[in-house]
Amino acid sequence: MRKSRFTEEQIIAVLAEQERGLTTAQVCRKHGLSPATFYKWKAKFGGLDVSEARRLKLIEDENRRLKKLLAEAVLDNAALKDILGKN
Repeated sequence: MRKSRFTEEQIIAVLAEQERGLTTAQVCRKHGLSPATFYKWKAKFGGLDVSEARRLKLIEDENRRLKKLLAEAVLDNAALKDILGKN
């Protein structure tokens, strides 16, 4: 997955600009964003402060790691069942 060129702090600052009264089009033009990206960020980070956004990222990273471990365990289990089934 491609790394964003914006940090969580910057994303929250961009969302705050729109909440302070700038239009979405103005904010997107100022920061070089597409409106789709802006609304995706708003759905994900809307209403969060910086510390909550960092915690969210840590939780997402841990969830990704755990899913990978689970997938590897399932593959190992399937391979062992296959080997035992042939004997």
